[in-house]
Amino acid sequence: MTNVKDQGCILWFTGLSGAGKSTLAEYLTPILRECGKKVEILDGDEVRENLSKGLGFSKEDRDTNIRRIGFVADLLARNGVIAITAAISPYREIRDENRKRSKAPFVEIYVEAPLAVVEERDTKGLYKKARAGIIKQFTGISDPYEEPLHPEVTVHTGTESIEESAKKILAYLESKHIVPAGSAAKAH
Repeated sequence: MTNVKDQGCILWFTGLSGAGKSTLAEYLTPILRECGKKVEILDGDEVRENLSKGLGFSKEDRDTNIRRIGFVADLLARNGVIAITAAISPYREIRDENRKRSKAPFVEIYVEAPLAVVEERDTKGLYKKARAGIIKQFTGISDPYEEPLHPEVTVHTGTESIEESAKKILAYLESKHIVPAGSAAKAH
């Protein structure tokens, strides 16, 4: 059996733009490191800039981007890293494909927030531009977002504090022996 300290996994955050995926990933990272874990965040915007440059936002390009993120996350996780993905990953089929291909534990985390909440949080004005037709194929407006059917963890960032959401995730990881017992108490 793998020592809990050496156990890697994929924390696959999925949700609408502005739901809090990156914020939650950044919040969890120091807590996981304090638990003795190696952690890498594969942020959707950063991966697009560095690993998927040149891809557009067609379904095919989005699928390619998400497959690339899944491949890198699995490589990291198989080598003892907690690989956190923070990308919208709107299509259920590709998320499920990444889960099936993963050789490491795959934890899908649905970062749920109502459209009204994410639009209110939208500091870049992307939703406003999408509603005006300036941005085409925008997830949640003119392009679909397929909610997970059976995520391991669902957090409701429209009603929960970041600490409450983090505790849910850490409690799940404790239950699977990925992080040591008592880790959830560190989210304060």
